[in-house]
Amino acid sequence: MAQAGPSNLSKQKRSAKGKKHEVRSSKVKKVSELQTIEAVEQAAMQFEASTDLKAFADLPISNNTKRGLKKAFFVDMTDIQAKSLPVSLKGKDVLGAARTGSGKTLAFLIPVLEILYRRKWGPQDGLGALIISPTRELAVQIFDVLRSIGGYHSFSAGLVIGGKNLKDERERLSRMNILVATPGRLLQHMDQTIGFECDNLQMLVLDEADRILDMGFQRTLSALLSHLPKSRQTLLFSATQTESVADLARLSLKDPVYVGVKEADYESATPKSLEQHYVVCELDKKLDIVWSFIKSHLQSKTLVFMSSCKQVRFVFETFCKMHPGIPLLHLHGKQKQMTRLAMFQRFTSMKHAVLFATDIAARGLDFPSVDWVLQVDAPEDADTYIHRVGRTARYESAGKSLMLLLPSEEEGMKQALEKKNIIVQKIKIKASKTQSIENQLQNLAFQEPEIKYLGQRAFVSYVRSIYLHKDKSIFKVDQLPVERFAQSLGLPGMPKIKFLTKELAKKKKNAMRQGADAAQTNTETRGDRRGAEAVESDDESMSEHSSSEEEEATAQTKSAQAPDGADLANRVRTKYDRMFERKNQNILSEHYNKLVDHSADGDAPESDDEFITLKRADHDLPGDAALSESDFVSKRKLKMANSKKALGKYGPKGNKLVFDDEGRPHEVYEMQDADKVFRGVDEAMEEGRRFVEGERGKLKEADVVDKAEAKEKKREKKRKRKEREHEGAGLEDDDAYGPAIVPLPEDDGYVSPEFDLSSGPESDEEREQWQPPTKRAKVSAGKSRGPATDDLLQDEEELALQLLRSRR
Repeated sequence: MAQAGPSNLSKQKRSAKGKKHEVRSSKVKKVSELQTIEAVEQAAMQFEASTDLKAFADLPISNNTKRGLKKAFFVDMTDIQAKSLPVSLKGKDVLGAARTGSGKTLAFLIPVLEILYRRKWGPQDGLGALIISPTRELAVQIFDVLRSIGGYHSFSAGLVIGGKNLKDERERLSRMNILVATPGRLLQHMDQTIGFECDNLQMLVLDEADRILDMGFQRTLSALLSHLPKSRQTLLFSATQTESVADLARLSLKDPVYVGVKEADYESATPKSLEQHYVVCELDKKLDIVWSFIKSHLQSKTLVFMSSCKQVRFVFETFCKMHPGIPLLHLHGKQKQMTRLAMFQRFTSMKHAVLFATDIAARGLDFPSVDWVLQVDAPEDADTYIHRVGRTARYESAGKSLMLLLPSEEEGMKQALEKKNIIVQKIKIKASKTQSIENQLQNLAFQEPEIKYLGQRAFVSYVRSIYLHKDKSIFKVDQLPVERFAQSLGLPGMPKIKFLTKELAKKKKNAMRQGADAAQTNTETRGDRRGAEAVESDDESMSEHSSSEEEEATAQTKSAQAPDGADLANRVRTKYDRMFERKNQNILSEHYNKLVDHSADGDAPESDDEFITLKRADHDLPGDAALSESDFVSKRKLKMANSKKALGKYGPKGNKLVFDDEGRPHEVYEMQDADKVFRGVDEAMEEGRRFVEGERGKLKEADVVDKAEAKEKKREKKRKRKEREHEGAGLEDDDAYGPAIVPLPEDDGYVSPEFDLSSGPESDEEREQWQPPTKRAKVSAGKSRGPATDDLLQDEEELALQLLRSRR
């Protein structure tokens, strides 16, 4: 057996020492890493916040997070960060509240990274932190910040929002440690994605919780919380603290620590560096002001808020065709996800641009260097106003805002803002500096039907938004100049507003009912008084008094139901009107009196079994045969019986008829005359037979033509063959040494398989006398042709030999 040399032994020893050294170094690394993690955790638990805390480097956080913050140029903390981070790093639940633009994103992202780092979270541990955001754009922004500061950690992070491929998200979901998601798509994955589990969840973050609840995700959040483990840390951040947010905090937080920048610390809920103004203008002048504002601020970055998606699209499309001289963008919830992200990123990177947006861009989005926030439509409430103007004057930068209010909205909005300690100054815009664009919009609507259609939808959506707003002290739909507003959009006429028409009809009907109820009460009171007076009078005086009182009550009822001398013909008459205006109320009173037995009113004892005894009397009503259904049923009931609802419920009363070309009525499913039906069938069959006969005649004629052509070709072929034979026979008279020239056949090669016979008679007489040759005749003919063929071959061989000899 061969022994290893000294060089090989030394190499093996060195490799063994290297492996041992690597093992030792890895062990030392792990030990040092564990010691570092323990040191960071102890420092976080023992850390006490001081008033001088300003820099992120002073926090008890890991070096990986510090390096990420430094790389992303985050050095100093804001107030909400300085107050919330020392608490959240200890693992406590936090209820954070601060105005928009105060840096709440880092206030929950740093604890997410640190808690997972201190608990040695790895890929095999699954989902560790869940961050829920109300909108897709805000979720994308949070994810970008997470990637920028968490680059030195080894966690995997994912983004789950609506509008993307669900299948791709399912494949990656099980490998995520940190997940940023919107509520709807997250609940969809929890219900449908196999293998997506949140049993080991360590942290839950709810960003912009008030907006999540305002968007109608309250039930979704409740369902999400039921899927999550209770042993978790929860961070809830919101710009405004409402009752719904407090209810959510009670459900999701355990012994939370309230951390926030209270309004008492500031003069207003908005930054000091924000200049706030508002203008009172008519509804039909809004677009003129917006256009003039854009033309006078071409070197600014402006964010324009409107109340509906259809308004945003209409203004964007029309202004783009009018070319204001500055890039225009639009952002709303009806766009596809990729379009929304592209608009968000483009506006973020631009220096001068105008973005038309709905309130989807009012929460949490950080657009850098926004100079103006223009609110074309009034915000829903003071909180929405705070979030809108919060897109500018973020952190320590300055900004300006301008709000356009209708005369009917001014007082209510001022009161709502004063409750939040927000002071907005009123300014006026010179009419000479405002350019009217009504004619341009009319031309666009006339030339392009799509612009007209967008204008109609924008008109209806704006009126609907005013109608649906809760605060009726601000938004008064009945005071809107809708006709002038439609003209200002370039529309030829005011579109129909179905929901507004129904609401006005409903209010009118309720007012009529209230007036009718009041009239009925007055009439009943007078009837009681009239009955008391009639007791002391005889029958004659009672009847006269009753008739006079009835006429008086009828007149007073009409006056009560038609105030200010209104025309009764133009009013909607209710059943109460018909009841109190009826003058023949005692027509059947005698008939009903005969049915009642009045003998029980005397000395007869009362019976418990028979409270009222009916007595059949012999009587005949006059004109009994002439009475019809309409005499006993009111016109209103007849109309209701013929309504669509009644017909759909009980079926039609009569049969539907259809009319033929001659005007004769027929039932819809009437049986047809058998003779007519089958007679038409016979005619069709006869027509088919005629067609077949005609086609058969055409085929026969074509057959004759084809046979004639085949016969002609056969004759031509035979003639050419004979010519060749004659030329071959005359070859013997030619020079013996000359070349034999045989003409090429001119036959096109066509052979009819049906008509090209080998032999046969040419004329009709020959065809009659001709008989096919017998087999014996064919054999004898072949024998007779044999020697001639052999002689021809010999002659050709001799000619060939002579030619060869002559050439030698």
